[in-house]
Amino acid sequence: MEKDMKSVSIIGAGIVGLAHAYAYAKRGWRVRVFERSPRASGASIRNFGMLWPIGQPAGEREQLAMLSRRIWLELLDATKLPYSPQGSLHLTYSPDEEAVAREFVDREPLRATWISAEATLAKSPAANPQGLRGALYSFNEVIVDPRLVLWQLPEYLDETFGVEFAFNHAVTDIRQVVADRILVCTGHDFATLYPRLFSASKLISCKLQMLRTAPQPEPWKLGPALAAGLTLRFYPSFRACSSLAALERRVAEEMPAYNRWGIHVMASQMADGSITLGDSHEYDLAVDVFDKDEIDQLILTYLNTFAIFPNMRIAQRWHGVYGKHPDLPYFTAEPEPGVQIVTGLGGAGMTLSMGLAETLATDADA
Repeated sequence: MEKDMKSVSIIGAGIVGLAHAYAYAKRGWRVRVFERSPRASGASIRNFGMLWPIGQPAGEREQLAMLSRRIWLELLDATKLPYSPQGSLHLTYSPDEEAVAREFVDREPLRATWISAEATLAKSPAANPQGLRGALYSFNEVIVDPRLVLWQLPEYLDETFGVEFAFNHAVTDIRQVVADRILVCTGHDFATLYPRLFSASKLISCKLQMLRTAPQPEPWKLGPALAAGLTLRFYPSFRACSSLAALERRVAEEMPAYNRWGIHVMASQMADGSITLGDSHEYDLAVDVFDKDEIDQLILTYLNTFAIFPNMRIAQRWHGVYGKHPDLPYFTAEPEPGVQIVTGLGGAGMTLSMGLAETLATDADA
């Protein structure tokens, strides 16, 4: 390594940390990553693996998601890791769901299109045809297997750019790290290093319960990632639709348990053919370590209204926890010179991290 190379140390080898490692390494920085576990084990590997631009509101956040998507594809092609760029389907089964989907297309014709029930069934063999009215089809969503990607990216970054990884190395004092720039990307908890700043950050924790089926038989494929009416009330991109209020009222009246546990149901297929399902959202600073069978059953009950798989056997159940800011799409702060905290991307970590890291690294390199 050249002595005059700028150096950056990154604390955390989740998706935010790895995205920054890639962004800085491309710019010729000497990069070192510290991770307290033997490999990434937090929220970054416990999700759908969805790069989900359709969920981001139009404007700056959508642009950041699309930048992130471009970088993801560049990186996935370079690593030869598997991915599915087949987009997404929001299936509709009621007039109020169809109204929201069609209004979104009218507002954002470049982001999605409305397709008929027949066209929907042609795109996905998993779509339940009973009562299907049609779907919002978006072409930008990409699915990766988060466990595969997060566990193999460090090897690629090491071999290609010389990024150094210190696994099983917990940083408990920022003075343990020496670099021109230090990034704290430790997910939902940076309280160990900056407890006062953490307390003042307004960040809250979100626990989500998820499931995964056994691998589906070949050659059956899910196709685009699937969502349905409940998801239309979840992502901020749909908030601009005036028709959303009627859908929300019906869900509140007919399905109060889904609101109580913040449930909407989605499905994405992994590299081994299994299908990841979920999820719920419990917000608090203190996370309940015990999962609720009621939540899993609600997820599966709703799933059966819009999706049918050859193998519905559930092989795995787990929960994840991520940090979320009530007002901001992510949280960043500089507690002292040369140190930057980047966290709190909520459920959009896979969607926004690459673009956010590119943006912040460009600023730092200026």
